[in-house]
Amino acid sequence: MSTENAVEVDQLTRKFGKFVAVDAVSYSIPKGEIFGLLGPNGSGKTTTIRMLCGILSPTSGSAKVLGFDVRHKPEEVKKRIGYMSQKFSLYNDLTAYENIDFYAHLYGVQNDRLKSRINELIEISGLKGFEKEITADLSGAWRQRLALACSIAHEPRMIFLDEPTAGVDPISRREFWELVYQLAGQGVSVLTTTHYMDEAEYCNQIGMMYNGRLIALDDPDTLKSHINGIMLELECQDPVHAMNLIPSLPGVMDIAAHGVLTHILVQNPQVEKTITRKMNDAKNEIIRLEKVQPSLEDVFISMVDALYRQQVREQIE
Repeated sequence: MSTENAVEVDQLTRKFGKFVAVDAVSYSIPKGEIFGLLGPNGSGKTTTIRMLCGILSPTSGSAKVLGFDVRHKPEEVKKRIGYMSQKFSLYNDLTAYENIDFYAHLYGVQNDRLKSRINELIEISGLKGFEKEITADLSGAWRQRLALACSIAHEPRMIFLDEPTAGVDPISRREFWELVYQLAGQGVSVLTTTHYMDEAEYCNQIGMMYNGRLIALDDPDTLKSHINGIMLELECQDPVHAMNLIPSLPGVMDIAAHGVLTHILVQNPQVEKTITRKMNDAKNEIIRLEKVQPSLEDVFISMVDALYRQQVREQIE
């Protein structure tokens, strides 16, 4: 294993009977970087993270975490990593302080270091003033911070976050990521799974997963620059009508709703005039139509659409 990488994955595969949950994925995570596995539910993200944590054995392929093979030395991996699952493994009848104390003991934090480490974790997570609160009474955002504090009680050099901000409001999600950035700044390597496309922007590198396969691997800006075509953002009087009207126009490659806005992938700049004429003829007032940088969601939709069209072509042939 390279001394520069915290994780190295080579053709990692997991099957459940005939179902292939993870299909020959390969990547590496440099030390101190944040790596995001991005994709919809059922794409293989959680299965991948469970293999890397030594919880689930691979069917084939290999992976090393902090220099240890996940198949042959899973217990060594578990000792050295932090893991925050989708469902917080907290004890609701304990206080925040008692939960951290429990996990610190569980992870083997030495007694002479215990009290100072618990106080550090309370400070790091912003829980000061809440440490005596019963966990069941904490909001989802504070429980999330507490779960992260518990997962790093033993000062691991690698942490795995599985959908860590699911169900949390956008402001709390941003504050949570500020904590993750602090850890990465201290040299901690991070692998996180998410289906929030905007959240993936926080990652140094992104692996996009779909149907168990890794369909793209790069940093966010590079991924967005590789999209084929020009992305237009439309704000109009009736977006639902626009979604039905525009796809059939020549030069329109794809269209997707983004709340009240509509993103339209087109082949060339002239298509913008075609869209404007069609909308005017249909008396659907355009408030704004302009070129924008594609979002990661645009990139993902475009890639999945290309894969689908390729599969259709192969079936026809």
